[in-house]
Parts: sequence; structure tokens; C-alpha cells
Amino acid sequence: MASGDDSPIFEDDESPPYSLEKMTDLVAVWEVALSDGVHKIEFEHGTTSGKRVVYVDGKEVIRKEWMFKLVGKETFCVGAAKTKATINIDAVSGFAYEYTLEINGKSLKKYMENRSKTTNTWVLHLDSEDFRVVLEKDTLDVWCNGKKMETAGEFVDDGTETHFNIGNHDCYIKAVSSGKRKEGIIHSLIVDNREIPEIVE
Repeated sequence: MASGDDSPIFEDDESPPYSLEKMTDLVAVWEVALSDGVHKIEFEHGTTSGKRVVYVDGKEVIRKEWMFKLVGKETFCVGAAKTKATINIDAVSGFAYEYTLEINGKSLKKYMENRSKTTNTWVLHLDSEDFRVVLEKDTLDVWCNGKKMETAGEFVDDGTETHFNIGNHDCYIKAVSSGKRKEGIIHSLIVDNREIPEIVE
């Protein structure tokens, strides 16, 4: 089948979900777990056109055309808390480039290692819907599916309970001492009097 131009032909006049140009310039994709959810960061770097484009959760947040300097940084915000993210573009050899993501000034790996110490995360299924609950240990903020929850704390005999609701379900995060200095405080999520296992992100 021949056509007068070099554009690809799609059956039923459907266009592809991404342009061919985007597919050739997409150089890095990261998934970052924050309290308000897991965010997908995509980076396009056109080394011949000088183009730089950053997408967060499919939405374009930065677009720069005709950048003559092919190395450098792009800084932007991610998530409800406007967490600072930076993509570093470094030349490794010739026309090869390395792309690294920093979150709050730390490499993604270091940030996630630190985050696992400062948060607890649970995933549960209620009323035919999936929920991701995150406790920020430093602030005691509780997030559920991207929204900061209204909570009420109370002291109990063996620790504290932070109460909140998911729909019609009574939930609380129980904090008790492990009795061991290295382990510190143990947090457990209880939903409708049933303990939910924690996940490691």
C-alpha cells in the first residue's frame, strides 16, 4: 500500500496513543511511591533537537525545545505534597547520556530506603475497591488513595490508636512499643477489627 507521504497508515483512522517522535525520545521512566500514591515520571530527551519533556502521571509538566546544552538538570514537583524532584542529565561517553532521578535532594534509591524507615504502607480491598493507606511516622499523617485523612488519636493501655474511616469501615493504626530499641514502635492497621498485613515499597 503506497501513500503520497511518509506518515504511517492506521486501520480505521486510529492514531497511536503516543506519537512516533515521542517514542523515539523517551529515555527514562521511573515509578515513585509517595504518601499520596505511586507516581509515574517519564522523561524525553531529544539529543538532536535539544528537546526536554517531563511527564508526571501522563501530564506534561516541563517542555523545553532547542536546548543547545544537552546536559544539565530539570526540577519539578510531584504529588499532593509538591515533593521536589530533579532529573540529572550527564554525558557518559560520546553521545551517550545517563539520566538519574533525585527526590528531595536524594537519589531515588536513597530516598526510598529512607522512606521505608519513615512510613508504613498497607494495601487492602474493601467494597470492590483497592485502597492504599500510608502512615507518615514523623508527622503521624494518614493518607488513603492520595487524600490526607482526618484522624483522631487516643491513648490506650499498651500504646496509641489513630482512628479514621474508609467509607463505612472503622479503621485505626495501633502503635505499640516493640520492647527492643532497634525496632522501636510497631504500627499495625486494623480495619473492622481485622489486622491488615503491611507491604514493603
